[in-house]
Amino acid sequence: MKTRAAEAAADTDDARAGDPLPGTLPEALRAELIAFRRDLHMHPELGNQEFRTTAAITARLERAGLAPRVLATGTGLVCDIGTDPAASAAVDPGAAPAAARPALALRADIDALPIPDTKTVDYRSTVPGRAHACGHDVHTTVVLGAGLVLAGLAREGLLPRPVRLLFQPAEEVLPGGAVDAIESGALDGVGRILAVHCDPHVDAGRIGLRTGPITSACDRLEVTLDGPGGHTARPHLTTDLVTAAARVAVDVPALLTRRADTRAGLAVTWGRLESGHTCNVIPQHAELSGTVRCLDLAAWRQAPDLVHAAIDEIAALHGAKSQINYVRGVPPVVNEATSAQLLHDAMAARCGAHTVEGTEQSLGGEDFSWYLERVPGAMARLGVRPPGQAGRYDLHRGDFDVDERAIEVGVELFTAAALLDGNCP
Repeated sequence: MKTRAAEAAADTDDARAGDPLPGTLPEALRAELIAFRRDLHMHPELGNQEFRTTAAITARLERAGLAPRVLATGTGLVCDIGTDPAASAAVDPGAAPAAARPALALRADIDALPIPDTKTVDYRSTVPGRAHACGHDVHTTVVLGAGLVLAGLAREGLLPRPVRLLFQPAEEVLPGGAVDAIESGALDGVGRILAVHCDPHVDAGRIGLRTGPITSACDRLEVTLDGPGGHTARPHLTTDLVTAAARVAVDVPALLTRRADTRAGLAVTWGRLESGHTCNVIPQHAELSGTVRCLDLAAWRQAPDLVHAAIDEIAALHGAKSQINYVRGVPPVVNEATSAQLLHDAMAARCGAHTVEGTEQSLGGEDFSWYLERVPGAMARLGVRPPGQAGRYDLHRGDFDVDERAIEVGVELFTAAALLDGNCP
């Protein structure tokens, strides 16, 4: 019987007709997962404060007979499935026990953003100034649902290798909660890791995928400029700090295009510039803050030195003293070829190969990249746009929402990937 995920993607597909994979989403669980996602959406929590979210996930996994473990940071958790040798022996009695093989990790980020929810829906945020505006509530629900389905398959001896559910806190807090999760042992015994990220530019029922870089590096930049101050009637007798700050804001990004290979996409974009208090006083202090993004891993490693030098040169040209706080963020997410192919094959098995579309490398940052520095893996873009409603939603906006059919697509993508992963090297 065709699932709603397949119906949302296309009318028919020959590949789906012959799909032998178990692990589709039962109707009762589908409804439960939508309710679970809406509950998370109503109660968003910022990075490293996700106590209610962690408790809700833990309680549901324990109700399924699983044994989740909260991370050492106090929020976030991991949960292993299919680690019982007796239960996994039925997969292939002549092969090594599934429980002895490296685990496939399925990762979800669980934190929200410090912005107000402006939607008019029953499940809008109940927390002022907080919203799940990046889809982490969907990511969490997808991994939870996949875990519940895979736990049933493991009890039947149908899981070819163990699966670890990884619910990670603080993705929105640089350098990302992935660093703490790794230090807590989240990757111990893991051979591959997969994730999805909501994409409001892709229709629900589809995924976007590419091999190689799919996101960009992202760092945070804070600059302070200082001078003696003075009267606006006599700027030639002091440091015109407002002009200095303006030149840093304009000239540093331009200068970097001549200091780094333009193919690396190294870009500084400012989000804040503050200076002064009144119209006829040249201020003594100015502050700028923004982000540094680049497409290339090698350029990311060079970026701090290049940015420091550019700022110091422009500031000195205008007589201002500069102080720079360059906060390392995340490298690009670079999808490993075998893992990307696994996601492609899993989606093709569930919904047909036509539901997988190519995608460009974005300038967004994602701390999933830290896991890929340790183990192979890949991230897919999960379509959440209601078909025919282009431009209605975007990430990091207070009105962001999703077509909830994407939850079923994500669950079945992950369960198929876990079953097919037994054939991967």
